[in-house]
Amino acid sequence: MALFITTASYSQSGVQGIITNPDDRANAIRALLAKVDAKLVALYMTTGPSDIVLVTEAADGSDAVALGMAVAASGSISKIETVRAWTSADFVAIAQKAASFADGYTPPGE
Repeated sequence: MALFITTASYSQSGVQGIITNPDDRANAIRALLAKVDAKLVALYMTTGPSDIVLVTEAADGSDAVALGMAVAASGSISKIETVRAWTSADFVAIAQKAASFADGYTPPGE
């Protein structure tokens, strides 16, 4: 399973919903993730440019992005970004692959 990090901010209506009915959103998020056999790894409420940091495991990046789109369509968040994450150890293989391609690339203007 691939690891994804999603950041999001609540819209005005999302904040109003939290104030009207304060609750832990983890169960609602788990239920949504279950629709694509994904798993909630961590959920944090944050301050700064994002209100939410979500770490999930999913088999496919398109599932992670589609879930974010579904939540965004509800109007409860004002922005959402999902990125793929790798452990430092896993990223070594990616760097090695990049090194094998580096000689074959000609930059613009050369």
